Amino acid sequence: MTTDNNSPKKVIPIAAVAPEEELVSLYAPHQKIYPRSVSGVFSHWRWVMVWVTQLVFYGLPWLEWGQRQAVLFDLSVRRFYIFGLVLYPQDFIYLTGFMIIAALSLFLFTAVAGRLWCGYACPQTVYTEIFLWIEKKIEGDRAARMRRDEGAMTSEKLARKTGKQFLWIAFSFWTGFTFVGYFVPMREMAGAFLGGQLAAWEFFWVFFYGFATYGNAGFMREQVCKHMCPYARFQSAMFDKDTLIVTYDTERGEPRGARSKKADPSKMNLGSCVDCSLCVQVCPTGIDIRNGLQYECIGCGACADVCDTVMDKVGYPRGLVKYSTENAMNNHWSKEQTIKRVLRPRVLVYSTILLGIVLAIFVSLATRTPFKADVVRDRGVMARVIEAGKIENVYSIQVMNATESNQRYKISVEGLPGIEITSEPTLSLEPTKARWVPVRVQVPPEADKPGSHEIHFIIESLDSPGRLREESKFVIPR
Repeated sequence: MTTDNNSPKKVIPIAAVAPEEELVSLYAPHQKIYPRSVSGVFSHWRWVMVWVTQLVFYGLPWLEWGQRQAVLFDLSVRRFYIFGLVLYPQDFIYLTGFMIIAALSLFLFTAVAGRLWCGYACPQTVYTEIFLWIEKKIEGDRAARMRRDEGAMTSEKLARKTGKQFLWIAFSFWTGFTFVGYFVPMREMAGAFLGGQLAAWEFFWVFFYGFATYGNAGFMREQVCKHMCPYARFQSAMFDKDTLIVTYDTERGEPRGARSKKADPSKMNLGSCVDCSLCVQVCPTGIDIRNGLQYECIGCGACADVCDTVMDKVGYPRGLVKYSTENAMNNHWSKEQTIKRVLRPRVLVYSTILLGIVLAIFVSLATRTPFKADVVRDRGVMARVIEAGKIENVYSIQVMNATESNQRYKISVEGLPGIEITSEPTLSLEPTKARWVPVRVQVPPEADKPGSHEIHFIIESLDSPGRLREESKFVIPR
């Protein structure tokens, strides 16, 4: 501060006026979510999907088909068994087709009804639902769990927590064991486990997938959906204004506020929402659906179930929170109009492409030749001239029996005048076995001019329908 222009300026140290440092956190602390139990239409269908998915997952490895496991991806022998179907690494195209079908199905379900997969069939959702059910049975309902967690450690609390963890770990271990059972014969692995002879790599993967189930469903829960799952991040790219999502009717519900059951909301200038916050309490990701659609919403419909229950109690119409579309809410469409618009060109295109690929895959599987063959010209034996001036080339042919019964095959050749096979033309193969066989092919000296000539081997099954035609080259020396 100065008194006039000529007086010396008083220098004030910066440190003397600098404000005190304050640490500002850019991240909100994580608040544990205690989802409240809810019953209703959507809750019922969630549990139906839990039962269906888990019966399939835990039951398939124990199901037998003939003399083997019905579904087995046997990596040691590089064969995939799916009921009566046997696939080899050469059938990778079918795996690609199945992945395309899964991706297009996800696009279709998302375009129609948002995160339908997340809310009802995703393993993270299913196992979280199971773990929460175990937690509720041991520790009580939401209020009891919150009260116990806030209280001091007691013998009862320790016993309940220990019991819950034991059941979680046991269930997780069984889940990991079942998963590995899709890649190792389940009955053999169970016998090895009971006999203490489980292989080290088998034990590792059982532990790995068991630990992943325990951590994801028991502890991280909604954090996986909110922060780790990529689907939550790019789902908005597949939404449009005609996608069915869980919505809150703002026009009907606002302004919200508490009131008695006998009160007339119109006289109190209130909407239908009684501000009970139950929709927040039942949400597995802890969001408030009244704030609009959020990427954390997994579309499970729990808030719609509990809101309908509240509306029934206060005597208001259901549907304050419901599955609807943005256009339907803005234009006040009826249910029939909404459903009609859901079947829009985008959905029909997805459905047509998906149906076409599914039909192509199944037709290809149904009509595929039940064996495979590869022809390799023996480079270690050059074309040679033998008795009577005949010219001979030697080949190796691999024949793979893709069926589960003994098969006989006949090999013939065509492409040059007088060409013939002089080695044994037939062979037998055991179920799901492969064999390399040497094949000697001869032509008369006047068959053609010197050089490389295209020929074709015909491999035909004598015990089942099937015929393959494989190209190769026959060399006539100068």
